[in-house]
Amino acid sequence: MICSMYSCTEDPLYHPVVIKPDQQFWKRILIVDDNKDVTTTFKVGIEASNINTNRKIKVYTCNNPVIALSEFKPNFYDLLLTDIDMPHMNGFELSEKILAIDINVKVCYMSSAEINREALREIYPALSLGCFIGKPVTIDYLVKRIMSELD
Repeated sequence: MICSMYSCTEDPLYHPVVIKPDQQFWKRILIVDDNKDVTTTFKVGIEASNINTNRKIKVYTCNNPVIALSEFKPNFYDLLLTDIDMPHMNGFELSEKILAIDINVKVCYMSSAEINREALREIYPALSLGCFIGKPVTIDYLVKRIMSELD
């Protein structure tokens, strides 16, 4: 629309673009960790990495795996980043239940403990343990690893 003091006319080259709130993000991830400091730090760090890039990541967090499961939306998240050692439900149980709801979500596990992958394969034979992030972790490494999983 071109407006002057006397009239308004349609501009044939003007095409408004409406961006819905979530369309401005390239991917959406859910971080589940019982430690609120971890989820807050990771969310702030990942979203701060969105500056100067067109591949923006929206971060959602939850500090209780039972609530994360009950509120999980299929076909919404691109990646689940979950701690392994949590009360009420561990990260492997959470990911199994989430993958039963949405087979397309990718999963990364986090832990500050050493993990015996062979023993885990015996307990959780259907799970892929391809993405594992040891804590503590730098935000730079975390972002790079998340980006490589989402590509």
